[in-house]
Amino acid sequence: MFQKILTSALLAGFCAGLSAAALQLFFVQPVLLHAELYEGGDLIHFGADAVSAHPELPGFDPVRDGLSILFTTLIYVGYALLLVAAMGLAEARGVAITARTGILWGIAGFVAFHFAPAISLPPEVPGVAAADVAIRQIWWWSTVAATACALALIAFGKGWLMWSVAAILLLAPHVIGAPHPDEFSGPVPPEIAALFAARALGIGFFAWALLGLFAGYFWQREEQASA
Repeated sequence: MFQKILTSALLAGFCAGLSAAALQLFFVQPVLLHAELYEGGDLIHFGADAVSAHPELPGFDPVRDGLSILFTTLIYVGYALLLVAAMGLAEARGVAITARTGILWGIAGFVAFHFAPAISLPPEVPGVAAADVAIRQIWWWSTVAATACALALIAFGKGWLMWSVAAILLLAPHVIGAPHPDEFSGPVPPEIAALFAARALGIGFFAWALLGLFAGYFWQREEQASA
């Protein structure tokens, strides 16, 4: 079982991570580099003169972009380990794991790790006002854990009691509220911040769906090979 989890997670995480890294380099990184020009003072928002929305951005950097690809891949390998471990627990309870059902698992992972936290604490570009990072991390991880438990209760729980607990877990982090700054400040235009959040979530959805697909496929292949 451990070998099957490790092999499936490494292969799925590597494939999905590379896909996510390529999309981030093309869609997300230009937005981040644009925001950094405002953060560093090279561009000024709401200045006396209008500022071009298409400035000249730094080109490909082998070290920066190579490390970005590496860390993105490692992050998705970590996600894959969690996802495949959950798949293993589900299969032990009689749930069939395939590439098709894996997509649903991947979407559930996206909801838990990206979408649910972003409802109250959206992805942020450099230079925007933000609350203390430690407090935000505590809230983020609590939201991920509560959402994952809620989704498990919805999928595998039986009866209105389980579903009611799931609804409470889904709502609780947002009713409590995410940590936000007392004052809004920052040099980055809101249009750039909105574009970054939208693209980060869009790529996250695509990458998690791929992760679930690959995880289900490799899990099924390893199971057939060991049969």
